[in-house]
Amino acid sequence: MYLKTYKSGTEVLVAVCDKDILGKTLKESGMTVEVSEGFYKGNIASEEQVIDALSGSTSANLFGKRAIECAIKCGVVEPECVMIIDCVPHAQMFRI
Repeated sequence: MYLKTYKSGTEVLVAVCDKDILGKTLKESGMTVEVSEGFYKGNIASEEQVIDALSGSTSANLFGKRAIECAIKCGVVEPECVMIIDCVPHAQMFRI
């Protein structure tokens, strides 16, 4: 998976996507989403590294089966909150 972290003051945004969907454009029901390299391509990360980053983040944007599994495993995303876009699981998380 690719993991990229953005920090602004006390806010920490984590972007995670599975390697095989980086750079793809997903289309469904008139919606188009690009899993852009500019936003998602950070370091290659293990499941443990992704879970650690998600645990300390204030928000997250996730694409792909493995990324979503990590988010569910560490409790930051509920399975019923995952949406599917062009057969790819996607979720966002915000702590308020």
